[in-house]
Amino acid sequence: MERTGDASVLHLEEHALPPLAADEVLIEHKAIGVNYIDLYHRKGLYPLPLPSGLGLEAAGVVVEAGSAVSTLPVGARVGYNAAGVGAYASHRVVKAARVVSLPDTLDFTRAAACLLRGMTVEYLVCRTYPVQRDERVLLTAAAGGVGLLATQWLKKLGAFVIGCVGSEAKAAIARRNGCDEVILYRSENIAERVRAITDGEGVSVVYDSVGAATFDASLDSLKTRGTMVSFGNASGAIERFDLALLSQKGSLFITRPSLLSYVASREDLTLSAQRLFAMLAEGLTVEVADTLPLQDTGEAHRRLEARETSGALVLLP
Repeated sequence: MERTGDASVLHLEEHALPPLAADEVLIEHKAIGVNYIDLYHRKGLYPLPLPSGLGLEAAGVVVEAGSAVSTLPVGARVGYNAAGVGAYASHRVVKAARVVSLPDTLDFTRAAACLLRGMTVEYLVCRTYPVQRDERVLLTAAAGGVGLLATQWLKKLGAFVIGCVGSEAKAAIARRNGCDEVILYRSENIAERVRAITDGEGVSVVYDSVGAATFDASLDSLKTRGTMVSFGNASGAIERFDLALLSQKGSLFITRPSLLSYVASREDLTLSAQRLFAMLAEGLTVEVADTLPLQDTGEAHRRLEARETSGALVLLP
């Protein structure tokens, strides 16, 4: 894209690949993940130097390795989600330290659908707020790509999960996926329903990726000293608010984490990937809503922005 805006600013171009440095690998992409953060980049909410590519997540095969790379040979099946923007491409040169090897049981499409989302869920529920057995959790966008994985992960931790969704169809998906209770946020008062479900106490933690539309209700759903984890802005950015509200509403905590901070080191990146792969081996299922050719990236963005999908969208070069 040369400028920010709607999906019409996206177009395919051909570029020569940069020379391979000693600590880099050249990856032929087999599948590319589409994520909400890509929309934020495209619209300028998270500004990028322009012109710019897009995309943070892909899976493929190493076709060339730098002279200092010993752990990722040619032919290795790999993926990444934190190597900077530029994943919407057929090939890409990436620092080897930002790449993880894929288990043989994980195909490229599912890998591209779950690396960013799955490792996001890992840091949210294991490290940002480590959820304990029997804790009550509120999860917005419970039928989305992150929501479907988060619900399964939380249930494996023994949590009681209340999911927020926008339609009856998505409510059915959320229930099938493991949500103990489901709230239709367009027609129900979220905080009132949460209080009713929890006998007036509220939840220990809210994981909110919707943003402006649910922010106040999410805070009002927390129990005393509860934690609000705001990790997305699907409905728009959150306006500035008075910090004193956290005290007035019960000495609440709030955080705005990002995956990049939680996988900044090679050790944390590897830890997160290993935990995700272990969960997949235990039966965590990855929902792929649809695959589209790379040239239809604009349509993928339109579907995601309209919240028409349940599960992940994947681009195929």
